[in-house]
Amino acid sequence: MLPNQSELLRRGKDFEVAQNRLRAHQIETMIAEFDRICIDLGHQIEAEEMRARIFDTTHFAYPTYAKATRERRSKVQLSAEALRNELDRLQFEATGASSEQLSA
Repeated sequence: MLPNQSELLRRGKDFEVAQNRLRAHQIETMIAEFDRICIDLGHQIEAEEMRARIFDTTHFAYPTYAKATRERRSKVQLSAEALRNELDRLQFEATGASSEQLSA
């Protein structure tokens, strides 16, 4: 017995929703990991500044390691923000799909 067209469409939508949930969970995990990395990098920056006793990033003798770590932390923060935007988009699509299913 072949499933009818509406059953195939429903299964397809259910699969898509499940895939979006999985992707959202993966993104949430990555965001949490990036946040932990940023905190760790912040601690490393503080430790290097304390070691050198130079806290002014414009000072000529500001530690190169601290400068590079600040740049890395900034890039990780940008990546986390991009993932947050992607998660928002997925959640928006999920609510749009839910309202479509309710109206069908």
